[in-house]
Amino acid sequence: MGPLYLFDVMSRNNHWLGARQALVAQNVANASTPGYKAVDVKPFSEALDRTQLDLARTAEGHLNLGDPATVEPDNDTAASNEVLHSGNNVGLEKEFIKSSEIGRAYSLNTSVMKSFNRMLLLSVKG
Repeated sequence: MGPLYLFDVMSRNNHWLGARQALVAQNVANASTPGYKAVDVKPFSEALDRTQLDLARTAEGHLNLGDPATVEPDNDTAASNEVLHSGNNVGLEKEFIKSSEIGRAYSLNTSVMKSFNRMLLLSVKG
């Protein structure tokens, strides 16, 4: 049996979610810091578009897709938020919404992985 890339994609998504949650927590922690600019990561769809899985090639004519991408910060977030009189642009409401989105996405990933794992175990057991 060949490698299952679903596990790799889910792992990368969880890594991305962890990085995003860390930045959201950093934004919330610095909500009252004068001059602090909110940060976020680029959407996972962009990271996935740049991710190139290394597939097994059985013939020379097949494509070789290279190495996966990494999590990158999104600098456009700072420009899109409203700047307060202190020079800070962290909106706590936006950060809490992001945090709940991250929690839902992580729960979805976990559910999909559990279902796929059960399906895989049932197919192996016969």
